[in-house]
Order: sequence, then structure tokens, then C-alpha cells
Amino acid sequence: MKPTLATLVLLGMLPLSAIASSPEPAMRTLMNFDSRPQEPRWVAVNDGVMGGRSSGGPVMAENHMDFSGDLSLANNGGFSSVRTVGRDFDLGDATEVVLRVRGDGRSYQLRLATDARYRGMSVSYGAEFKTTAGEWIEVRLPISSLQPTVRGYALQGPPLDATNVREIGLLIGDKREGAFALSVDWIAVQ
Repeated sequence: MKPTLATLVLLGMLPLSAIASSPEPAMRTLMNFDSRPQEPRWVAVNDGVMGGRSSGGPVMAENHMDFSGDLSLANNGGFSSVRTVGRDFDLGDATEVVLRVRGDGRSYQLRLATDARYRGMSVSYGAEFKTTAGEWIEVRLPISSLQPTVRGYALQGPPLDATNVREIGLLIGDKREGAFALSVDWIAVQ
């Protein structure tokens, strides 16, 4: 007789983290990568925009997104990112952004962008999070912890207008050359 999934978990033969999970009922799911029409499209923006040589981008897999590539510090580069296009988000009622991710032990950033500008350049609001190599974890980032930056430089403002989020993004720029890989199961707010 073939054991059930529940039996494997109870016997400790399959870690609970290996089973796909859904956001808690109190959370509002922003995306779960299930190819629904309301899911936003993701695009890559790497340091090549300023002469760097990093590569990376999103790949939609079965019910999750893989963001992977190779970080290079050549030509003053050192970042790779992915971001949504084609959908706006009203996060005005949220206190935190919650992501379920499986990483490689490196640090990544969650980034939100609105219409805010500084000297004509788009302002991003971000916070860093660490991953555990090979393990699915839930990352909770308070909206109040997101700091404004322009091209990596910290700003004192403007404040984040969470009702007017134009992009949600992920970025790696940890100044470590080499391969990186982050899988995202879902993104939600609470």
C-alpha cells in the first residue's frame, strides 16, 4: 500500500516545508503564480542598464516563480532584479508584506515603487531579507520598514504611498559574485 502525503509528514519522511502552502486566511494574496489573468507579468532589470554584466530573470514554474542568474561585479555592476508590470496594487490597508520563498542562503530585497520621484528618477521602497539555503520560509516585512532609495542611494523621503504601488520587485545586490536562485511560492499582505 502506498503511504499518503499526511503519513509521510507524520513519520518525518517528508518535511512539512516541502509541501506547498497558502497564505493564512487573514492575509490578502497579491500573487500566487498560478497563471490567472490577473497575475502580473514579471520582467528582469539587471545592471546592464549601467554597463554591468550580471544576468538574471524570472521563470514561471508550476505555481511559483524562480528568479535566478549570475551576479557580476564587473564594470561597477552588481545587481539583478525582477519586477511586476501591468498591474497596480493598493496596499493602504496592509501593515506587512509576507512572502513564501526558498532561497540559496543569500540576502535579497523586496522593493515597491509608486509614482514618487527624486530629481526625475523613480523612488523604490525596499527592505532586505535573508534566505535559508534550500528551505521554504515565510518572510514578513513591515510596510513601515521599507526605506526609500534611488539607484541604491538612501533618501530621507518621500514617504511611501502604499495606496499607489505600481511595481513589486525583488533584487539581489549583496556584492557577492556568482550564481543565485530564489523561488517565490506566493506574495501576500496582512
